[in-house]
Amino acid sequence: MAKVSAKRQITLPVDQCISAHINAGDDVISFVDRQGVISIVKKQAGAAKGILKNIPVEAVVSEQESLESAVRK
Repeated sequence: MAKVSAKRQITLPVDQCISAHINAGDDVISFVDRQGVISIVKKQAGAAKGILKNIPVEAVVSEQESLESAVRK
């Protein structure tokens, strides 16, 4: 069983890392659901490729326009 260190670090068991193809130095993301369950997912280059392909993009948006659009939502 893993324990949380004083720095809130957790060492993952080797067998879980092997199953999830997580190696030393890999980037991971953690998520917490509403029941408090923590999921750890290995970040993979290109995993989101294509998700945004059908969204129209304005070529030039100023920082101010970006901030204003975020405030309006």
